[in-house]
Amino acid sequence: MKFIINIFFSLFFCFGVATVTSFDAMDSNVYICKGKYSKKYHYSKSCRGLSNCKSSVDKVTLSEAKKIGRTLCGWED
Repeated sequence: MKFIINIFFSLFFCFGVATVTSFDAMDSNVYICKGKYSKKYHYSKSCRGLSNCKSSVDKVTLSEAKKIGRTLCGWED
């Protein structure tokens, strides 16, 4: 019985930490080019992928970037 309780608490702790971490990651800031054909988000404002941006570069949360259909820049995989 003690073994089962230990497994339960171990799994609860692992999933609890993963859930908190994933929510914190979604609130992190990323950078997007506001250009008409831009489709990517970038972790760094100095990312090589933003060098061709002819429009403004905005700082948004990761969840906002994903909500508008942006995906991670290939230079930052």
